[in-house]
Amino acid sequence: MKNLRRYSKKEEIANSLTHGLGAIFGITALIILLIYSIRAKDILSIIAFSIYGFCLILMYLSSTLYHSISNKKAKEILRVFDHSSIFLFIAGTYTPVALLSLEGSLRVGIMIAIWSIAIIGVIFKIFTAGKFDKYKAISLIIYIAMGWLAIFTFRPIVRMTSLKFMLWILGGGLTYTLGTIFYSNKKIPYNHAIWHLFVLGGTVLHFIGILIHLL
Repeated sequence: MKNLRRYSKKEEIANSLTHGLGAIFGITALIILLIYSIRAKDILSIIAFSIYGFCLILMYLSSTLYHSISNKKAKEILRVFDHSSIFLFIAGTYTPVALLSLEGSLRVGIMIAIWSIAIIGVIFKIFTAGKFDKYKAISLIIYIAMGWLAIFTFRPIVRMTSLKFMLWILGGGLTYTLGTIFYSNKKIPYNHAIWHLFVLGGTVLHFIGILIHLL
């Protein structure tokens, strides 16, 4: 418990609100994507968007609850969910991109790789609970590396979709990455809430790309 980061009450309100908006956005995004894919009777799209939407909502909801609750024991448990769900969120975002814009062994390979890393990441977070600050740099590197694995599928994704779609994906990835500057700098007031806004911005960019080019 003593490893829990202490934010001011106002900062925690800002932290909760910023990702609370993300949870609302995630629910809205899932509904929109499912409406279109169900109308099209596209089973693969329904599966891909369901996984994407669930992981998106899980990450934002876990973060919102973690920053909203003051009980130390509950907060400690929710912190594990908060950090673990980031791995699932990244893998969940990859899922519609891989399933709907890649084919054959490349599709299977990316799905196995990204979800294997996500599962290992969740296990890592569970076993390092209470020591997150000690392994913060390692976790951040893994998050960023997972996100930028997409660069290795640049050509096949562009070939199957378009350059515009890949620019939306890269734009979202760049937004997430820039946000880590604030995440890492505790001297900046409301640094975590600012980081949350960058995460939300990256999520919106990815959603727009998926909505326009994968439906």
